[in-house]
Amino acid sequence: MAPAVAWLLFLQLVLEPTLVMDMKLQLAIKNFRILHVDYPRVRYPKGFHGYCNGLMAYVRGRMQDWYCPKIHYVVHAPWKAIHKFCKYSESFCENYNEYCTLTQGSLPLTVCTLDPNQPPTSCRYKTTLTNQRLYLLCSRKYDAEPVGIIGLY
Repeated sequence: MAPAVAWLLFLQLVLEPTLVMDMKLQLAIKNFRILHVDYPRVRYPKGFHGYCNGLMAYVRGRMQDWYCPKIHYVVHAPWKAIHKFCKYSESFCENYNEYCTLTQGSLPLTVCTLDPNQPPTSCRYKTTLTNQRLYLLCSRKYDAEPVGIIGLY
């Protein structure tokens, strides 16, 4: 009985951190797809007062946070077109403790920027449509998946 208990304790100590990290990584990849990829682009009704206001209401609900993010990027390209850029992430971004890459080509995206002239109790956003290259955070060095957007180039 004692060897079985020792083996179980060993497996918990060795495998549990790996499983927890893998679950966090899978959640980060899922959140990236949900919060930063909108293809084809959704059309919100006029009652939302623009694309970013409707989208950011969803983003804030999904993040379960009260604060208004200052900037949010949404890519309007198929997942495969975005995913391919993290296939080889040679750079390590120390500030984010993740591998990162710059997309080789520009992608269509919407930049949602918090409106500085808004009432203090609301989150109103300006919508900017553009085509630009992105700095992506990737889940690992090789055969990775995007987990975040650092900024634009």
